[in-house]
Amino acid sequence: MRRYLSQLARDRSGVTAIEYGLLGALIAMVIIVGVTTAGTSLNSKYTTFSTTLNSAGGP
Repeated sequence: MRRYLSQLARDRSGVTAIEYGLLGALIAMVIIVGVTTAGTSLNSKYTTFSTTLNSAGGP
C-alpha cells in the first residue's frame, strides 16, 4: 500500500490533464464574454439604425 501511494504521489499525468482542462475553461470564458459583448454592441447599433429609419418615414 505504501508503495502504491508513493507511485501515485510521483505520477504527474493527472496534473497535466487538470491544467489543460482549466486552460480550456478559461479560453471558453473569454470567448463567451467576447461574443456577448459583441452581440450587445451590434444589437445597440441595429436598434439605432432601425429607429433612424422609422423616424425618417421608412416602412
